[in-house]
Amino acid sequence: MDSERAEYLVERYADLLVRIGRTWLGDWDDAQDVCQTVLIKLLEDPREFPDQRQERAWVVRLAVNQCKNWKKSAWARRRAPLEEGLILSVEAPEPEDGSLLERVQALPPKYREVIFLRYYEEYQVKEIAQMLGIPAPLVSTRLKRAKDKLRTMLGGKDYV
Repeated sequence: MDSERAEYLVERYADLLVRIGRTWLGDWDDAQDVCQTVLIKLLEDPREFPDQRQERAWVVRLAVNQCKNWKKSAWARRRAPLEEGLILSVEAPEPEDGSLLERVQALPPKYREVIFLRYYEEYQVKEIAQMLGIPAPLVSTRLKRAKDKLRTMLGGKDYV
């Protein structure tokens, strides 16, 4: 493996891959595993792209597919959170109340993914449609419904 390519990929995409993994899977450790798997795939299959946007879109697609595979895996379906197996003697701190990211994480996956790609990664509706393999009007519908759900969660029409 080319160490320069590995450094480039880690510097350019590691944060993005972890954010996608965290958004899809809801767990930092699983997100890091997905990041590592995608980076290895990128190293094993070096491709050339005409521009950075196309490369980035391909990396996002790989990450989303890896997250889907992770969720379908037998290991992921059968495991239980650590807290279920332990009796905790001290209460863990609660996530910050009212956090927008917390509310986005609470959305169903089909809404969470379009919100993430549109507002966190700043892709256009057509680009999101291509990445997810769905029609652009469906992306727009999901965005609208996701924003409506977030507005309800946040308690008012002044949000989103």
